[in-house]
Amino acid sequence: MAVDVITFGCRLNAYESEVIRNNAEAAGLGEAVVVNTCAVTAEAVRQAKQAIRRLARERPDARIVVTGCAAQVEPQAFAELPNVGRVIGNEEKLDARSWRTTREALDAAAFGVGREEKIAVNDIMSVTETAAHLVDGLEGRARAFVQVQNGCDHRCTFCIIPYGRGNSRSVPMGEVVAQVRRLCERGYREIVLTGVDLTGYGANLPGAPKLGALVKQILKHVPELARLRLSSIDSVEADRDLIDAFAGEPRLMPHLHLSLQAGDDMILKRMKRRHARADAISFCQQLRRLRPDVVFGADIIAGFPTETEAMFQQSLDLVDECALTHLHVFPFSPRPGTPAARMPQVARAVVKERAKRLRDKGAAALVRHLDGEVGARRRVLMESDHVGRTEQFTPVHVAAEAGALIDAAITGHDGRQLLARDEVAISR
Repeated sequence: MAVDVITFGCRLNAYESEVIRNNAEAAGLGEAVVVNTCAVTAEAVRQAKQAIRRLARERPDARIVVTGCAAQVEPQAFAELPNVGRVIGNEEKLDARSWRTTREALDAAAFGVGREEKIAVNDIMSVTETAAHLVDGLEGRARAFVQVQNGCDHRCTFCIIPYGRGNSRSVPMGEVVAQVRRLCERGYREIVLTGVDLTGYGANLPGAPKLGALVKQILKHVPELARLRLSSIDSVEADRDLIDAFAGEPRLMPHLHLSLQAGDDMILKRMKRRHARADAISFCQQLRRLRPDVVFGADIIAGFPTETEAMFQQSLDLVDECALTHLHVFPFSPRPGTPAARMPQVARAVVKERAKRLRDKGAAALVRHLDGEVGARRRVLMESDHVGRTEQFTPVHVAAEAGALIDAAITGHDGRQLLARDEVAISR
């Protein structure tokens, strides 16, 4: 029987949820519901807890297992929620053996026998390796994610994620290439490389290969791969091979989501980021010279502690100076145990107001991008029978079958997505 997995958070979590599903089903965990949590903000943690409480009310007989970053950093809080039978750490959730142990513990509890500890969460900082967890693809998606890296060695003052994911560790290149080839054989046209600190790839591997080398190896050894895409990167870590690949490899998609976080140098310093405002602008200008069709998205935090109106204006202006198209806006959320939580806080009303202004700025930037696409021809990978994505990851509404890679003429937009007609089917 299928295992339900409810996923919060990033693309990496979405990939890992498929690994969880496969392992839990193989362990015989029918009738179970797994909640794969996120800890990036206090709001993400609140939503996960709310979903678990609602699940307990609506499905009182469901056996609930909680895992993910929030479960890693707050295991006891989740163990105390109604109907939660097991809390599993971020490393344990990818281990098939832990799901067999979980089934045994839940079965024993159902019969009122055994005293198995409800929490199975280890010291994530002790984990030094990450394996390639092979999946046949992601259910219901036209593209597949491949995890190549996990954890983070940096300690940004606002971020709890290293305590949920551990230190940086990478999957060897040969294993990544093999997984990409397998997914292509399964019919996937686009692969997305994911990681917590993707541009930190390779530091713990022999010879310390960088992300650019991995990208080139994939494109060289998997010629049948139509499209390769990267998830969020830290531009300051972009190596020469990676930049070279963007300049000369048309199968590497012209879309980058950047971890910028702020546009003011003092705030960046207090965040303990490793780039300055000028670095972000220079990077975007350099990539655009080498790849004129590239578009950029970015994560930006509104209302970081000590942020003045003038400092916030720098973040607003950065949207124009980097010509950003897709914004992920995060109202600052103090995470207990992080240095930023101890800094002088900006009033919540001000944080929310600044977040709204940033979102409005992002919406206007997206409309400008959509306006510029009208009249263009784009290759679109269909995610459903009516929605696909261009090379730049822009959503398109067009009538074509799911999984097709089509040549589409862009005829307009509705403010959120492009409208198009199917000109030539490249692959059905």
